[in-house]
Amino acid sequence: MPDSAEKRPGTAPDPDPSTDIDGYDLHGAPGHLLRRWQQRAVELYMDEVGEAGPTPRQFAVLITIHQNPGLSQTRLVTHTGIDRSTIADMLNRLAHRQLVRRARTDADQRTNALHLTDAGVSLVSRAVPAVDRAQERILAPVPPEERPQFLHMLARILQDPEA
Repeated sequence: MPDSAEKRPGTAPDPDPSTDIDGYDLHGAPGHLLRRWQQRAVELYMDEVGEAGPTPRQFAVLITIHQNPGLSQTRLVTHTGIDRSTIADMLNRLAHRQLVRRARTDADQRTNALHLTDAGVSLVSRAVPAVDRAQERILAPVPPEERPQFLHMLARILQDPEA
């Protein structure tokens, strides 16, 4: 068996026989709680927005493009936190549905400037009230006076400590 140092990055190390797996607190693990919280947030979002509305990631892409007309695909990745290949696939689908328009920029013909079409603006405009209701439902368990601190802490989790 190869030494642990020789393993590919991202693979689990060999189990330590002294590890107490019986006492592991899954329900206190931040990653597990965040995954469940995100799953609940998507459920509430879809409940409010419905199947005909944009998915949470589509909404993030569409609202970002609307608020930053002419944004490049690279900047869209930075603004939304959605990886490049996923953004590319999403933009292809959104363009096919005639919600997003791409145009080559004068400065760099390899770069697309992104804009919403009228249909894209209409979809986002119709979705915003439902998205707002979903956000309220997502935060409902947190007392209103604690919400700013709660949201601040969530934002801190996203910060790269090495940046």
